Amino acid sequence: MIIFNNIVGFKNHLRKLKNDNVKIGFVPTMGALHNGHTSLIKKSVLENDYSVVSIFINPTQFNNINDYKSYPINISRDIELLDSISENIILFKPDTEEIYSGKVVSDSYDFGDLDKYMEGKHRKGHFQGVATVVNKLFEIVSADNVYFGEKDFQQLRIIEVLVQKNGYKLNVIRCKTIRQNDGLALSSRNKKLDISSQNIATNLFKALSFAKKNFDTLDLEVIYAKVEDLLQNFPQISIDYFAIADENDLKPIKHKKKNQKYRAFIAADISGVRLIDNIKLY
Repeated sequence: MIIFNNIVGFKNHLRKLKNDNVKIGFVPTMGALHNGHTSLIKKSVLENDYSVVSIFINPTQFNNINDYKSYPINISRDIELLDSISENIILFKPDTEEIYSGKVVSDSYDFGDLDKYMEGKHRKGHFQGVATVVNKLFEIVSADNVYFGEKDFQQLRIIEVLVQKNGYKLNVIRCKTIRQNDGLALSSRNKKLDISSQNIATNLFKALSFAKKNFDTLDLEVIYAKVEDLLQNFPQISIDYFAIADENDLKPIKHKKKNQKYRAFIAADISGVRLIDNIKLY
């Protein structure tokens, strides 16, 4: 594995690889790698000649400065993990100055209404920050395929639109959410939870699973009420939102329509740690 901290050296290396007509995969991360990340990386390794993994904790997508400062970091473990996966991984690990050149602000993007609901509503400016850094990384990493997990499905849809609008010749590969045996979606934030809180957090997946199981038979109002009843039994859980939305435009629905693809989305604070999850309902 080769590690680059600066853009110039990294791009020069990629240019040489591209001259040999190789296929490049890309997995952007903020580090603190877990099995969810490694599933994306292994898929990239399988489908490409070389795989770029970036580790960069992006300041512009955090609404809370304390959340940014406390984001879990374990670079030495991340490097060891990547090294164990494949020798054809290229790690790009820039600092904030390298990416933002002293101007740490978000660019402005128009995603229609995709960033108006759910995370966009509860985390103002979050997706502008995400799009800013992803756009910068796409320009630096001349990849053929990029891999994103469906756990951050709203982010995934926004990136798909970003790629389309900017005309990137880049395939966005959707990858399924990786879960623990108890259903809890893997997340770097899980490391902030103690065992008791992790057990309580599994109720988010139980709520989503209830929605999936009963989506075809129960009215939406009943599903919302049942989910609220389930989660209010746990004082450690503070719900930001539970929503059933169209998978394409992400607009929460009031009525079901036939032959439409829907997902249930949830975000909650568990003992001071904010988690999100979603599940497809088809």
